[in-house]
Amino acid sequence: MRIVRIFNAHPKHRRRHNETIHLVRSVLQGEKHSDAEINVIFNDDRQMMKLNATFLEHRYPTDVISFCLTDSNASGVTGEVYVNIDQAKRQAAEYNVTLSNELARLTIHGVLHLLGYDDGSQRDRAVMKSMENRYLKSF
Repeated sequence: MRIVRIFNAHPKHRRRHNETIHLVRSVLQGEKHSDAEINVIFNDDRQMMKLNATFLEHRYPTDVISFCLTDSNASGVTGEVYVNIDQAKRQAAEYNVTLSNELARLTIHGVLHLLGYDDGSQRDRAVMKSMENRYLKSF
């Protein structure tokens, strides 16, 4: 079963739930994960800075953070993806894409992390970018 929940925690901006649910389920289906429970939380710089300080010891906002909550013995995937709308706006302007496109890319990126993909090396980043592009096209 693929359970996807969306939470709008940004003080001003709201994302449509159906669009994001469809996107996350498409990634899960494409990666052949039928058992997943994922929460996507859209937040702002202030909230993201708190998450970074608490869990990653960073003192700055980032665009997306994923927390895998799955027990190592579990067969499915459980996790949370936090997407910073404020940072996504800045990146959308920088990359000359729509905010919707950038939010979709960040959501995909976060879900891929939950599924075990990493972007620690240049090669891994290229693989993830290619996968993001593939899922964005199909979306």
